[in-house]
Amino acid sequence: MKISSGTIRLIIPAASLVLLLAAVFYMQPRAMSYNGLNLLFNLAVPIALATIAQMLIMSVNDLDLSMGTFVSFCACVAATLLQTSPALGILILLGAIATYAVIGVVIHLRELPSIVVTLGMSFVWGGLAVLILPSPGGTAPGFARWIMTAKPPLVPMAIVASILIAAVTHYFVMRSSFGVLMRGVGGNDRSVERAGWSVIGIRAGTYALAGLFAVLAGIALVGLTTSADANIALRYTLLSIAGVILGGGEFVGGKVSPIGAVIGALTLTLAGSFLSFMRISPDWQIGAQGAILIVVLALRLALNRLEKREKSQ
Repeated sequence: MKISSGTIRLIIPAASLVLLLAAVFYMQPRAMSYNGLNLLFNLAVPIALATIAQMLIMSVNDLDLSMGTFVSFCACVAATLLQTSPALGILILLGAIATYAVIGVVIHLRELPSIVVTLGMSFVWGGLAVLILPSPGGTAPGFARWIMTAKPPLVPMAIVASILIAAVTHYFVMRSSFGVLMRGVGGNDRSVERAGWSVIGIRAGTYALAGLFAVLAGIALVGLTTSADANIALRYTLLSIAGVILGGGEFVGGKVSPIGAVIGALTLTLAGSFLSFMRISPDWQIGAQGAILIVVLALRLALNRLEKREKSQ
C-alpha cells in the first residue's frame, strides 16, 4: 500500500493529537466535557494563528525569529491604543503589516539570511512593545473579548475557530493561484520568475499575509488574557516553528500543510496540559515538549523512508 506524502503530513500530527487527547482523558476523565475541552484548548487559537504566520514565512524558505516579539507588540497595541484610540491602533497595526512586507523585499533584494534579519527585528518589536506598554496592563477590546469568550453549541470556541482557520488557510495556500505561486517560490523561485511572475511581489505578499495572521494572533491573545505585556508571547517563536514542523512542514522546498500546522498547534497546546497532569515541573515542560516533537519527527522520517522504498520498487 502506497502512502502519499500529503497523507503522511496529516496522519502523523493527527495521530499525535489523538494519542495525547486520549492520555489526558485517561488521567483526567472530567476533561471529557464541553468545559474541560474549553480549558484544554483555551490558548490554541492565538498559537494556531502564529503557527500559520510562521508557516507562510517557511513556505518561501525563510524563518521568522521575531514571531514571538511581534505578537507581543501586537498584543500591546490591541490592549492599549486599539482600545483607547481605535483609528490610531488600526493604523499602527496596518503599518506593522506593511513593515513585514518590506522585510520580505529587503531579504530578497539584498539576499540576506532571514534568521539574521528577523532576529534583529525581534529587538525592534520588543522595544516598541515596551514603549507602548512599559508594565503589564491594558484592556482587551470589546470585540476581541466577545469573540474569544463566545460559547457555540456542542463544541468550544477554540476548536471551532481552529477548524475555521485550518479550512480557510488550506483553501488559500493549496487551492488559490497565489498559494501555488507562494509554494512555487519556496520550491524553485527561478522557475516562477521565468514564468513571468514577480518573485519580489510574491515574497512581499507572503510576508504581509504572515504579518496579518500574527496581528490576529496578538488580538486573539489579548481577548483571552484581557491584558498584555511586552513579553506575553515570547514562547510563540519556538512554538510556531515546532507547530509547523510537527504538522508536516519542512524548512525548504515550499512543503507546508496548513491543516497539519493547525493540528500541530493544537497538539503543542494540549501537551502543556498533559505534562501538567503528569505533575512534571514547569521547568522541565519545555524539554518534555521538545522530546515529544523529536519522537513525532522520528516517526515521520521512518514513514518517509518507507514511502521512498515503495516508490523505488
